[in-house]
Amino acid sequence: MRTKTPEKRKTAIIIGAGPAGLTAGIELLRQTDIIPILLEEKDCVGGLSRTVFYHGNRMDIGGHRFFSKDPDIMKWWTTLLPLQGSPAQDDLLTPCIKTFFPGGPDPEKEDRTILLRRRISRIFYLKKFFDYPVTFNAKTILNLGLGRTVRAAIGYLRATLSKRPELSLQDFYINRFGRPLYKMFFEHYTEKVWGVHPSVLGADWGAQRVNGLSIKALLKNMLVRKKRTPGDIRQKDTEKSLIENFLYPKFGPGQLWETAAQEIERDEKGTILLMHRLVGIHYEDGLIRSITAATPDGHVDIPCDYVLSSMPVKDLVSTFTGITVPPEVFSVATSLPYRDFITVGILVDRLKIRHNGQPPTFGNRIPDTWIYIQERDVRIGRLQVFNNWSPYLVKDYRNCIWLGLEYFCNENDELWNKTDQDFISMAIGELVHIGILEDESHVKDSTIVREKKAYPAYHGSYHRLKEVTAWLDRIPNLYCIGRNGQHRYNNMDHSMLTAMEAVAHIRDGKTDKQDIWNINTEQEYHERKEH
Repeated sequence: MRTKTPEKRKTAIIIGAGPAGLTAGIELLRQTDIIPILLEEKDCVGGLSRTVFYHGNRMDIGGHRFFSKDPDIMKWWTTLLPLQGSPAQDDLLTPCIKTFFPGGPDPEKEDRTILLRRRISRIFYLKKFFDYPVTFNAKTILNLGLGRTVRAAIGYLRATLSKRPELSLQDFYINRFGRPLYKMFFEHYTEKVWGVHPSVLGADWGAQRVNGLSIKALLKNMLVRKKRTPGDIRQKDTEKSLIENFLYPKFGPGQLWETAAQEIERDEKGTILLMHRLVGIHYEDGLIRSITAATPDGHVDIPCDYVLSSMPVKDLVSTFTGITVPPEVFSVATSLPYRDFITVGILVDRLKIRHNGQPPTFGNRIPDTWIYIQERDVRIGRLQVFNNWSPYLVKDYRNCIWLGLEYFCNENDELWNKTDQDFISMAIGELVHIGILEDESHVKDSTIVREKKAYPAYHGSYHRLKEVTAWLDRIPNLYCIGRNGQHRYNNMDHSMLTAMEAVAHIRDGKTDKQDIWNINTEQEYHERKEH
């Protein structure tokens, strides 16, 4: 009797080991018998969601809240890192009102856990703190002054009576907040972040990131706030900009993605190849048959049955061989705009600004996870307070405050090309200038991290992106996933959903990829049905 030869297992090349790539790897192992092989050009996993370790302190590049309206995503995270069952270090040092999760790990004793955190972020404008999102309350009126408040109210009423066509992000904001509030809180900050005026940016950026937020929604949330227990992490019925609680890994976002990588490689089920940069995709007879990667030891060729790409679209189209990329597609793709990103880590012994309200904080420190810096005479965009993300990001939590100053720029512009020391000196000077820090003598350590292509931008050739996606979709075994893979400013959960949807397409043999591209385009956050 002839023994049947086992069928050779198919392989999928996954380009990039960030949230999308790692999610795709795990889901392929869970749902198919396809072997995932991840290529990552850096020497670590996590992508923009990695955690940077510096002198015993940990930096979160960009600030990553773990929350989603999709219950499957929430379950996915808490399966890898179980919810805390006991108080964390900062919970023990302040009056704690959290509800912990029975049977969960004690973060003071165990590392593999995810913490429940309270979301507090504010706007710093006119050297005063405003609620984020902006609300018409007594504090706002006092901070703005009567004149600005009256103008804002009249502008909002006008906007409710007369809507303008939403041809740009400027139109989007004015329709929801009125022109005066747009001028105060959105115009300059948006230009600081993106490097172009809001009138140039597409309105669809606002639809994705602000998702229906308006003064009406804010007032409704204030007046009809749903009763939640302090430990309630369900987010389905909450406007995403108003979410009060979120999850956060004990050692920052990179910890979860490092755990995901371990899961992929456990028992040699899948492979993650670090320091492997994709340089060639080889097309033959209607399919991608193999890829070429550049490594420290030279080039390697790897055969494959599928390719899932989270690399920037503008770079992807330059790697094809065996197929001609149409000139117009190549031109649109290679000119897609991005915004680059610099984080300055500054360790201080104390801040000039103090906190004397609710919630109570250790040493009366400010409670914010991050602060939007709206002051027009500084270049800093946001200020992260890593102590408030997790006390375990800070080596000496009791005596130090670990800050992340975020700057938006373009690769090789004046900001990007500053020397590390000049940039750090500028950053410290700006904190002193706006009154966050007393003087530079309180700085104990500092570092700087540069990140290329952090934010896909919504101007220039972006408006012709569909020409590129239509061509890419003609390649049956290619799937574009994640923030850069789709040139869309996705949150982490959106990036994960694109990967999950791509794997479902492969599993089910679906050829129409529109559902993958539709993630984060629907008004209701592209929620999938609970099951």
